[in-house]
Amino acid sequence: MTPNLHKALSEISKSVDYLQTTIKVNNTCIHFSYFNSLISHEQFHHDLLSYIHISECEINSINDLKALIPNEAIKVSSTIEEISQSLAQGSVFIQLEPHLNEGLLIDIAELKLGHRGYNDTENEFSVIGPKVGFVENLNTNLTILRRGLGTPKLIFEEHIIGSVSKTKIVIAYMDGITNPQYVNTVRQRLVDLDFDVVFESSLLEQLITDHSNSPFPLFLHSERLDRIMYSLLNGEVAILCDGSPVVITGPANIFNFIISPEDYYLPWILGSFFRLIRYFGIVFSTLATSYYVAILTFHYTIIPRDLLGPIIESRVNVPFPPLLEVLFLEIVVELLREAGARLPSKVSQTLGIVGGIILGQAAVQAGLTSNILLIIVSLSALASFTTPTFKLSNTIRFLRFPLIVLASCWGGLGIMIGIMFILGHLLRLKSLGAPYLVPLFPFRFKSLRDNIIRLSYSFSSDRTLFNRPISKKRYTLQKNKDIEDDYNNE
Repeated sequence: MTPNLHKALSEISKSVDYLQTTIKVNNTCIHFSYFNSLISHEQFHHDLLSYIHISECEINSINDLKALIPNEAIKVSSTIEEISQSLAQGSVFIQLEPHLNEGLLIDIAELKLGHRGYNDTENEFSVIGPKVGFVENLNTNLTILRRGLGTPKLIFEEHIIGSVSKTKIVIAYMDGITNPQYVNTVRQRLVDLDFDVVFESSLLEQLITDHSNSPFPLFLHSERLDRIMYSLLNGEVAILCDGSPVVITGPANIFNFIISPEDYYLPWILGSFFRLIRYFGIVFSTLATSYYVAILTFHYTIIPRDLLGPIIESRVNVPFPPLLEVLFLEIVVELLREAGARLPSKVSQTLGIVGGIILGQAAVQAGLTSNILLIIVSLSALASFTTPTFKLSNTIRFLRFPLIVLASCWGGLGIMIGIMFILGHLLRLKSLGAPYLVPLFPFRFKSLRDNIIRLSYSFSSDRTLFNRPISKKRYTLQKNKDIEDDYNNE
């Protein structure tokens, strides 16, 4: 054994779960090195040791030993870095005396330990449609995605990221549909990435994004299989990370975060109606409290006479200006939401209901806030939950606060200044080099019609053209019409 290899194995042996075992077969000593916590013991004993013990042949070289073991994931190696990394990922290193300078690496990692046994979507609930989601195991996720699409055009491309973790990253795209420029962009950003440990795909998204300082999400995050399949079929690139149940896709525009897969499981009229409700909910959730501050601070003359009395009566005992009143309630709502998100589900439901009712009623009775503002803040929080993606919901929660401050400074003018800054920021954003506001800017009428409302399948046979897919047609309508005409002619 070379001194460097011996030193590397000695360093690894400091760990308590690292084992070295030696057996003697036909007067030949065979050494096994592995991490006891990573390997599959069933494979180690039944698929590895059993074939070596029953062998009656002379084992004089590594190749003789390799021929005895019927395993596809086996290779000869003498590279220290490769041996150390393979051991850390669940491989067994086998050495044969006196040939200790090289050995066999056999991948027998236990894939079931440390992973969920079910793949229901926990954070993206689906009322209609499949409940299948991704898990923390990369091989399981690839199997789910391959079975879902069931086409050889689905291409998986593997990369190793992380100077310490050596995390497996897989790029998925549809050959013949996805524009190669997007695939090359993702591949280049992953290859150029220099980071120590990649814990999760959301961390990876921040490392390869076009604008890391933007509060808006530039990659679509989802743990739902149907959403990722829909993105791939529209010409987007998916990135899967080992150890993460969330898959990210791009290029993404702002409409991707508002569209839900359930829109396509309902009749197009209902799907369009619910999508318009989401748009209204996003606008209302972002601007409602800031307009309350602006009207009560600067523009109280526009309040109707019938409404002015109830507002004065509700605020007569409130000692704070509208700005502090709104910030107090908004912060209370955020505290309840953050506490509920990190508690067990049964406790969080109780906290949200009881805490909201008790705190709201106590705040009104104590004169800290008004009844009308309490209703507005509650509706604003409720409207933010209509957003189908968690990332965009967080962005809406954040944007409320600067708009509230601007409204307290300059009223309606301050709100318009804030909106102009947001629009200017959105115009600058890009996802994998594609404009974030497309098809609004640059304007694409044909692509716009299936983003604002959900079209009937009779008018949505084309893919989203702003992704520049190679194949622009999803299906051909003429054949269906011919079949219907033939049936009517009979």
